[in-house]
Amino acid sequence: MIEIAGTQIDFNDPFVLALAGAGGVVLLILVLLVMAVRAAGRSARIAAPLSHNIGVLGQQVQQLAAGQEQLRGGLQTVSDTQANAQTQVIQTVEARLATVQQQMQDRLADNAMRSQRSMTEMQERMKESLHGSSKQTTTSLTQLQERLAAIDKAQDNITKLSGDVLSLQDILSNKQTRGAFGEIQLRDIVSKALPSDSYVMQHTLSNGKRADCLIHLPDPPGPIVIDSKFPLEAYEALRAAETDWELKDAVAKMKAAVTKHINDIADKYIIEGETADGALMFLPSEAVYAELHANFPEIVRKGFDARVWIVSPTTCMATLNTMRAILKDARMREQAGAIRKTLKQLHRDVELVVERVGKLDTHFRQAQRDVHEISTAAERAGKRATRLDNFDFEELAPEDDEKVLRLTRPD
Repeated sequence: MIEIAGTQIDFNDPFVLALAGAGGVVLLILVLLVMAVRAAGRSARIAAPLSHNIGVLGQQVQQLAAGQEQLRGGLQTVSDTQANAQTQVIQTVEARLATVQQQMQDRLADNAMRSQRSMTEMQERMKESLHGSSKQTTTSLTQLQERLAAIDKAQDNITKLSGDVLSLQDILSNKQTRGAFGEIQLRDIVSKALPSDSYVMQHTLSNGKRADCLIHLPDPPGPIVIDSKFPLEAYEALRAAETDWELKDAVAKMKAAVTKHINDIADKYIIEGETADGALMFLPSEAVYAELHANFPEIVRKGFDARVWIVSPTTCMATLNTMRAILKDARMREQAGAIRKTLKQLHRDVELVVERVGKLDTHFRQAQRDVHEISTAAERAGKRATRLDNFDFEELAPEDDEKVLRLTRPD
């Protein structure tokens, strides 16, 4: 589109296209005229037909101009119709836009009302929720205070327990106190599992060695010794080992310590003719016991070969319960003679009871017979008393006439 002298020319407009076509035709005619004038000098015979053709072409040009004028009028009509249609469309769109705007305003007002109601309801629910939350918060704070009090109490207990643990560490760090700790634990286990007269603590044997505990089992196997050992240093070194060299050194120390304890117990507390042919080594730590059985089975087998059985607090309790059953069975055998004698006396007493019950039954039968005879005599006496009571009102039977005592007046 271009603008010439205030007039806009659109090359897409059919009218402009028609004018452009007419202009082209006119230009072509002019070119042809020029060519015809030039050719007039060449050929006179061609001039007449060419003049005729030019006249025909002029008529066609006039007809084309008339067609262009009609086309111009049609384009104007189309342009007017299009303008009217655009105006109607614009008016329709404006009306619809007004309707849509009104509907939007109505919907916005309705949504505003709904939002207001929702906000009001939400505020009410929030008030209720806040009230309930306040109560719950108060309850939770109360419970929290109680739990904090419990935690403070537990903290005190933990602090006390920490002190006890430190005290236990102090005890275990000293070899003598560690030995006393094992002996006390052994005494506690033995006192709970066996009667007090079946064992002796710190018993001195014939070789002058003092055993932590000697249990009086019947022969066989005979009295058996329990000695407490605690290789804590070797175990702690084993647990603290970080390098392969430290681990190897700790394993060697652990084997050496436990082997020394096994040999000491076998040499000191297994005496032929005085004690059993075996002894127990008490380890007061389940961890050390588990470590031996898990990673040092050859040490455990060495103890078996030396007839020294390693026990922990748990297995020691089980072993002592077995010993208790053995002691109970032995005491039952010792008392078997007394039990048989008592049973014999009990049998004689039962025989006497049966004999006396027989005599008492005879007396009961005699008493029953006597009671029956007394009852019969009383019944006869009652009948006779009844007859005497009715003597004046009844006639005597003929057979009773002789039995009646006659009453006579004395002279």
